[in-house]
Amino acid sequence: MRKLRKSASEALAGVLFDGMTIMAGGFGLCGIPEHLIAAIRESGVKSLTVVSNNCGIDDFGLGVLLAGGQIRKMISSYVGENRLFAELYMSGALELEFNPQGTLAERIRAGGAGISAFFTKTGVGTLVAEGKEVREFDGELYVMERGLTADLSIVKAWRGDHEGNLVYRKTARNFNPIMATAGKVCVAEVEQLVEPGAIDPDQVHTPGIFIDRIFEGATFEKRIEQRTVRLLTEVA
Repeated sequence: MRKLRKSASEALAGVLFDGMTIMAGGFGLCGIPEHLIAAIRESGVKSLTVVSNNCGIDDFGLGVLLAGGQIRKMISSYVGENRLFAELYMSGALELEFNPQGTLAERIRAGGAGISAFFTKTGVGTLVAEGKEVREFDGELYVMERGLTADLSIVKAWRGDHEGNLVYRKTARNFNPIMATAGKVCVAEVEQLVEPGAIDPDQVHTPGIFIDRIFEGATFEKRIEQRTVRLLTEVA
């Protein structure tokens, strides 16, 4: 099957529909699929459930989908840095399924591995456990969490080949690898597209079998969520 596409919009052709669930890789603004998010924004698809560590910032990343009124529900572990997110949630316009970060990662990993549910101690005795099954194992209480899957996973890698084998760079190797396994369709955008065989097999983080479509992005903004600086004064 030919996986290579020329652009984000071409890579998403025929896979977007209203009411779908999308997993979006990245952590904060690090390693996010910038071009694919922009293409989803342009498509106008709506009533989305989005699984992501967070929801970008007000004018970048997944935040642009919020601003366009395209997201109905977020499944996340962090909701800071985005004023619109807070406003929509507090007003009841946005549904939120909040998860401890490790639990969210494990739910995605489990979904990709075909594991329907698992038990964890995280969240026992808190609001996180409300409405969920709690069992005792070896004298300790554990809450049951369900694995997560999606109609579409969008991920971003540093390098990839025409067969979809991916290499992530540094901190961008966050939620991307597990999300690539948990979508019915997975689309990858890469900074560098190389010929098959150019990537050492021992360096592959996501095997091409998980990737359905791939394209090379033109430019990447790679914004920083918060940049704090201080003036340096001369020391007498």
